[in-house]
Amino acid sequence: MLKEFKAFVNQGNALDLAVGVLIGAAFGKIVNSVVTDIITPVISLAMGGTDFSNLYIPLKGQAMGLALADARKEGAVIAYGLFLNNVIEFFIIAVTIFLIVRQINKWRGPVEKK
Repeated sequence: MLKEFKAFVNQGNALDLAVGVLIGAAFGKIVNSVVTDIITPVISLAMGGTDFSNLYIPLKGQAMGLALADARKEGAVIAYGLFLNNVIEFFIIAVTIFLIVRQINKWRGPVEKK
């Protein structure tokens, strides 16, 4: 079994996957920072200084002026501001991956049918 595992790792597929996961994790952190530190503050400024990270709908009668963490301590909330941040992050990652795959397909040229 050890020999099979060694052969599997040396094929390159496992190494490619590991590199992809590591780069993806690092890219996710960069996108998170872009959304949290650059895009969200600009949108917030355009909306009159609204802090997206503290946008929520209280479900147990919490006061609306509380910070999200304090409101969560008092009961359940729908944190739609954080959800919006995650949606923006998803679209940035999806568009970036699309552009990368598109470029790789251009480099490979047309696929011939067998």
